[in-house]
Amino acid sequence: MTERADAEIEKTFHEAEQVGLKLAIKGRFVAIAAVEVWLLVSRSSEWAPAFLAAGAVFAGLGVLHYLIIGSRHDRPWVKYIFITVDIALLSAAVAYAPLTDALDLPKVMVFRFDLFPYYFLIIAVAAFSFSPGMVLWAGVAGAASWMAVFFWVVAPMERVLEWGDIPAGATGEQYPSVVFDADFIATGSRVQESVVFLTVAVLLAIVMRRARQTVRQQLEADAERRSISEIFGRYVPRAVADRVISDKGALAPVEREATVMFIDVAGFTELTERFGPTRIVDVLNAFFDAATRIIGDHNGIVTQFQGDAVLATFNVPIADQNHAGRTIECARKILQTADTETFGGTELSLRIGINTGSVIAGNVGGGGRQNYTVHGDAVNLAARLESMNKELGTRLLISESTALAAGRDDLTEVARVQVRGLSGERPVFTVLAPHALAAGD
Repeated sequence: MTERADAEIEKTFHEAEQVGLKLAIKGRFVAIAAVEVWLLVSRSSEWAPAFLAAGAVFAGLGVLHYLIIGSRHDRPWVKYIFITVDIALLSAAVAYAPLTDALDLPKVMVFRFDLFPYYFLIIAVAAFSFSPGMVLWAGVAGAASWMAVFFWVVAPMERVLEWGDIPAGATGEQYPSVVFDADFIATGSRVQESVVFLTVAVLLAIVMRRARQTVRQQLEADAERRSISEIFGRYVPRAVADRVISDKGALAPVEREATVMFIDVAGFTELTERFGPTRIVDVLNAFFDAATRIIGDHNGIVTQFQGDAVLATFNVPIADQNHAGRTIECARKILQTADTETFGGTELSLRIGINTGSVIAGNVGGGGRQNYTVHGDAVNLAARLESMNKELGTRLLISESTALAAGRDDLTEVARVQVRGLSGERPVFTVLAPHALAAGD
């Protein structure tokens, strides 16, 4: 994969991360609002100003982070700063917030309230970032902060009780006498909570990393496909290149009704003698580029460049129910372009033949090389109609089968000609007034 493709993939991940962070901040506002409502309802009104102030601080930090994301001040480490501040503020609230209004309980009792689950909200917010590193950091910082608050609270205590202080074979009365003692700190429980918290963060980070790898592999495959299609598309029609890549090199021959358009440059031999090989190549490249673009805009593909001629097909390999009508419009656009523009600084006069019929289309070749092409009488008749323009003084000739398939009422019958394989003469049509061409090939 090229450096450019890799840079594009990194940009995609970065943009996804930014979108996720903004979404996380919005979710953070919802969580803050829910917690604020619960605290205001469940606690004394005396503490309402403090709760509202704390909520305002959290919300303000969210607004600040939201404004920084994607700005010129944004840096990869900024998100880690904000989530660290969130954890620090939550831990400060655990350490200093009052337990109850009525009872003067020891501060260590805070760890018997269901406060630790609030830390999981931080992991949930971090997960929106689609960043394994941020989720892992939230887990490490959260677990460390929870333990730091715990040791800070119990440090001044002169007497502590642990699970190990429960006598072996304790009776029903001895067990609660320890567990419900005000000095019971249960260090093992705090460690267990931190381990569970950190484990959840690690598992989420692993899942997120795997998801990123899966997305990266898909993006790399898409980038490689586009790169191959761009390179391969220089030598075969882009639609064919895409199909070949999708089918892993297979483009089985099919027999289908299609409309074939044959375009030729009138007086090409004279132009070659006048301009020389270098200049004429520039002219042809400009003409081929314009013709290919117009054909592609009308759901057709250029099957072959034959000297100064272009063979295009409609309805193979790209299905198009209106292939006949679209081919006629494509021919008109090409002739209009030739009337109003130059190719490599040179005006060109074009002749076009269009026919609709059954063709066989697919990859053919040998010696390890293949080419997508079409075969059949329908192709031959399109070439004959292109050549017949010179005899009839026209620039565009359309077969009877194309006229019937297109169902247009603006076609003008030009002449009746003998078609190989069919009895009698058949009408040929045009949609343009007859236009005399300079003598040439």
